[in-house]
Amino acid sequence: MSRIETVRAAMMQAMKDHDKERKEALSLLLSALKNKAIDKRADLTEDEENAVVLREIKQCQESIEQANGREDIIAENTLRMKVYQEFAPKMMSEDEVEAEVTAVLAELGLDAPTAKQKGLIMKTLMPRVKGKADRMCLRGIWRKSLYQKSKSKKRGSSPHELLPFRLGR
Repeated sequence: MSRIETVRAAMMQAMKDHDKERKEALSLLLSALKNKAIDKRADLTEDEENAVVLREIKQCQESIEQANGREDIIAENTLRMKVYQEFAPKMMSEDEVEAEVTAVLAELGLDAPTAKQKGLIMKTLMPRVKGKADRMCLRGIWRKSLYQKSKSKKRGSSPHELLPFRLGR
């Protein structure tokens, strides 16, 4: 059963239950999914459906941030987000993302990744976690692993690093 059919069935149930707010939120999600399918002129893949749902959630978050204390807009968008999250893909936890980063580093044979190797690592990592992990979480784990690896490098290998200050010229 496609996501469009699932959302349509949930919307029909909301109509039967006389839940107006939920029905409206589902109607907006259904129209976003249908519009994407019309633009593509074919059925949506699961990844594309997930992207539409996540985009709608992000729009609700942005509306809440820009509401400037207007309680009606905040309440409406919070309700929509709750409804949309029922249809959103399950996001990876921080531990799962960290395990995936470690697996990619092992696969590429990198013990101490550098900032220059970020492109290579992300090129391998992103297809695995796209739509399943929050980019901010991913960025934080990347920085943490880069910091830990750089800290674990042996200090004092250069004579200049042994001095408490650098000699001027």
